[in-house]
Amino acid sequence: MHFESLLDSNQFLIIAQLEPPKGIDTAQLVRSADSLKGRVHAVLVPELSGAIMRMGSLGASVLLKQKGLEPIVNFHCRDRNRLALQADLLSAFSLGLKNLLISKGDEITSGDHIEAKPVHDLDEIALLEAIKKFQKGTDLIGNELSGIPIFCVGSEVNAGLQRGALELEILGMEKKIKAGANYFFTPPLYDLNLFENFLKKVSPFKVPVFPQVIVLKSVGMARFMSRHIEGVVIPEEIIDRMGKAPDKIKEGIAIAAETIQKLKHLCRGVLLVAIGEEEKLAPVLDQVES
Repeated sequence: MHFESLLDSNQFLIIAQLEPPKGIDTAQLVRSADSLKGRVHAVLVPELSGAIMRMGSLGASVLLKQKGLEPIVNFHCRDRNRLALQADLLSAFSLGLKNLLISKGDEITSGDHIEAKPVHDLDEIALLEAIKKFQKGTDLIGNELSGIPIFCVGSEVNAGLQRGALELEILGMEKKIKAGANYFFTPPLYDLNLFENFLKKVSPFKVPVFPQVIVLKSVGMARFMSRHIEGVVIPEEIIDRMGKAPDKIKEGIAIAAETIQKLKHLCRGVLLVAIGEEEKLAPVLDQVES
């Protein structure tokens, strides 16, 4: 079943993130794909995450589709102008890639090519509106297209912000929905009370929100994320648990699986991520399915 149809179902959806390789060796990507086939509902393929140069989302998504997975192609506004964005959207659709995630893109200064020049010709809402025009049969300036591409379009929202920052984020979310966003991913989330409060605030929008669950590697990773990534709140009990665990890998997998089980009662699904260690995704799924 296609991802768009699943969004309209009552199933709890698990989307896994698979990072394209830094190079042309796709062996690990293929192994990860094989381990997830039939176990996840879709795979998100990030575009140059962390502003690190690697294979693009579009090319890796074609490969994953050939392996029988349902890819979500990531488009962001950092590296392409409006001409290139529209051209690549048409290319994606012609290759059978109809699921999109529209995002801002990480700051260039966080990556490995800090001399690169960001573009930001369009912002997220302008790109969403351009896709909406595509779906009505025209390009961004109103020229008619030969055929109408229909996409399933998602975006991002930071559910972990608080007070005024959260209210502004929700206003931005509403604008994205009006511009055509059908679903949302959040940054990493472990504070379920915080997430439940967010869901209550956005329930009138009636769109699926998928919190990101990252497989923690260490107590240092947990503390860094909680202290330095805006909107990421990791409860102290989870940090303490990682710190005391004799086997950090096993504990990180267990925490991710338990978090997913708890989220089944709150939302429509999750985005499961194991940064640079996609071999951990299948063990998490083993525990979720047991």
